[in-house]
Formats: sequence, C-alpha cells, structure tokens
Amino acid sequence: MALSTGVSSPSLLRRMNAAEVLRHAWSADAVTASDLIALTGLTRSTVLGVCDDLIDHGWMVSLADARSTGEYRKGRPARRYALARSAGHVVGVDAGRHHLTAVVADLRGDVVARVARRIDPDGTADDRRRTVSRLVDDVLGEASLGDADVLAVALGVPAPTDSEGRSPIEVGADFWVLMNPDYTGLFAERGWAVVVENDANLAAVAEAAAASRADREVDGGAGAATSFVTLLAGERFGAGFVLDGALVRGSRGAAGEMRLLDLVEGVGSADGLGALLRDWARAARELGTVPASSPLRAIPLDELEAPAVLAAADAGDPTALRLVEKAAERFGRVCAMLSGMLDVDRIVVAGAVAPSLGLLLDRTTPWLSRFTHRAAPEVVASTLGDAVVTTGAVERALAHVRGHALELTLPGAADATRAS
Repeated sequence: MALSTGVSSPSLLRRMNAAEVLRHAWSADAVTASDLIALTGLTRSTVLGVCDDLIDHGWMVSLADARSTGEYRKGRPARRYALARSAGHVVGVDAGRHHLTAVVADLRGDVVARVARRIDPDGTADDRRRTVSRLVDDVLGEASLGDADVLAVALGVPAPTDSEGRSPIEVGADFWVLMNPDYTGLFAERGWAVVVENDANLAAVAEAAAASRADREVDGGAGAATSFVTLLAGERFGAGFVLDGALVRGSRGAAGEMRLLDLVEGVGSADGLGALLRDWARAARELGTVPASSPLRAIPLDELEAPAVLAAADAGDPTALRLVEKAAERFGRVCAMLSGMLDVDRIVVAGAVAPSLGLLLDRTTPWLSRFTHRAAPEVVASTLGDAVVTTGAVERALAHVRGHALELTLPGAADATRAS
C-alpha cells in the first residue's frame, strides 16, 4: 500500500514519502526508480518527484541510467539514484581515560580520517575538554573539512550517561564527571547534533551492526545472536548489553557498570584483562619470580604490557602461561556471572587487547563451563580491535542523522527549501 493512503496534509505526505525513499537509499550503492516503486508502494510519478526533491536538497544524486552502464537492454532505461554520501559527515570519538581517538565518516559510514593520541589520565576536566576539542579539530583538518561539514558527533566515554548525555552526579562519581565533562555543551556550541554515550554501549552497537552485516551476507539475516554482551576488557571492564536485539541502558544509563565485580568471589574488582596481565607480570618481575629464560624478563619494566604477556604465552613461555591461566579462571567467573544474570548467547571481548586474546579465551571456556549451570555462552574476541568504540560512535551519529534527515540542512544547501 502506498504511503500516501490516509494522509490528508500534502506537506506531511511529501515528508513521509521523502523519508521513506531516503531510508532505502542509505545502505544501497544504487537504487532504480523501479526498485523504489516496489519498496515503497508509491507511484512512479511520486517516486521521481521525491527523488528530484532529494537531489535538489543535496541528499541524493542521479547516476547514469542502467542502459548506459550496460545493465539494461530493453524498454525504458531505468533511472538510477544513490545517496550523496559526501554531502555531509559525522564525527565519532572514543574519549577514553588514557587514549583518545577521533574519526570522520561520510554518510555511508566509511571513515575518511582518523587521529589518535594519549591523554593525561589525571588531568582536569577542563584539560580533557580542550584536548578532545583539539583532537576533533585535527581530524577535521585531516579530512579537509570544517565545522559546517559536520551533521552530528557521537562520543564514547567510560561513564554511564543518561538520554541527554549527562553522567550521574553523586557521591563517589567524581570519576564519571571527569570522564564526561559536558561534551554535549562543548560540541553543541559548534551547531552540531551531539550524542554522548557510554563507551561499552557504543562497542555493543558496533558489534551488533557488524553481526547484522555478516549475517545478511551469509544467510539473508536469520542467524545473528540477538542477546549478547560486549565487554571492553582493557584497563577496566565495561559492558554493553544487547538483549533480544535491543541495547539495554537502564533508567540512568548505568546498565553495564561493572562495580558489582567487587562483590564477586574470585574476582574482587572491575580491573580489565589488560590491566591485570600487566600488573601481575610487573609484580612477578619485582618479586624476582620471572626466570632469566622468560622473554618477560628482558622487557623494560615500564614497557611490560599485556600484549607482551599474551605473545609470550602464545610462544609457550611457562611464566606467561601461568598468568594467562590465572586470568582465564578469573575471567571465567566474570562471564559466568553475566551469563547467569542475562541468559545471553554470546560474550564478545572487545578493545585494543582483543586481537591478542585467543589463547586466554580458549583457556576461559573450561572455567566458564565449570562455573555455569547450563550451556555456556560462546566467548569470542571482537574483530574490530581498537576501532570498536569509534565504529559504534559513527553508527550512533549516523542513526541520529537518518532519524532527523529532513530536519537537517546539508552543507551547500542552506538556501534550499527542504521537502516538507
């Protein structure tokens, strides 16, 4: 049934038709007028008129017709259209405690620039705001873009956030406020739509999007896990919950905060796998329990990090293997706790440390089976590496743009009258 049925306001009707046509252009390399007629139920004249309006206002471009590209032989040549992917851009930021990364992506989500740097974890909130602002300036410079080219920015922070992008102000929450020093206000001053979200939630958004794309490519979209946990596992554990296909945020955005691990026997803190392996290896060195034959002995103490421990374990070093086994038992308890509470199909371990975790996750599985009272969930390493939060940030910023497209003014289209 055509979208126009039952709608009395011509302006509302045009907006609905434009939004529906644009929705089908977001993920396709190209669509024909015939495609859009079949997908929307609109008449040919309505589809052509809507596409012309969207072209006038910068959202779509007209491509060479199918006959000229050799894809069409008989009858009327099909008019072909595509999203104007470079008509606007979004910014995604991973504003972590120790590291910052910013990316710029086009309207199809393809990254066109990336800048990363370290930040003083003990700096002030004002220091953090200035550094993040400069980082965004730098990544826009790398992309040869300015503020006017940006439609939305999404930032991932290691703190819970509410629907307005604010973190709770309460006793013991100074760290959260430091990690989220009013980024909403900072970037709203540039005229952008701003989304501030917990970093683990953005990681879960990224994993859900990646799983959905992979699933469509393999079997048309029937088999992706709909309930899973994404765990950022570097310095501290942070969890993003997707249950029955929906991201769970909680009443104050604090779902997935892992302070409760303080209470879990055999765990005792929310320290992540990266921090644990580093600290345990350095402690062993200082105690003199790392033999001279171990590769961990030759690394300068202040450079001894989790990837070196994991690499040594992969190479069969006994000291590193003991540390990995210790981490695997502890991580098995964490996974068992999450599995018991949430009944998830999968636990995805994400972040910069994820690509090195193969052996540790293999060692985790027997412990998880021992600690659970039903079939254990699959525990896998993310394939997105240290880009997982920025990937989720881009997805979230694009979701905002898609949901508000007809309310936005594209760069270079300020004088156009939007289809309304």
